[in-house]
Amino acid sequence: MKPVEIYTSPLCGYCHAAKRLLTQKGVAFTEYDVSRDNDLRAAMMRRSNGGRTVPQIFVGETHVGGCDDLYALDKAGKLDPLLAG
Repeated sequence: MKPVEIYTSPLCGYCHAAKRLLTQKGVAFTEYDVSRDNDLRAAMMRRSNGGRTVPQIFVGETHVGGCDDLYALDKAGKLDPLLAG
C-alpha cells in the first residue's frame, strides 16, 4: 500500500471526515497539523500546487486534493486501486 499523507488542522470538519474514511478503510496515514506551523503550511502549498485549504491529501506522490476529492475517488471505485498502487 502506498503511503498516505494528510495535511490538517484540528478544527477542520473536512479533515476529520477524510481521516474517518481512511481509517474505515484500514489505511494508515501520516498527519501534518499546519495550524501553527507556517513552514509546514508553505510546504503543503508547494506540494499541492498552491492549495491553501485543508485537508490536502497525498497518496504516494499523487495529490488527491481535499476531502470531497477523496470521497469522489472512493465513490467512483478509484480510491482502492490508487491506494494499492
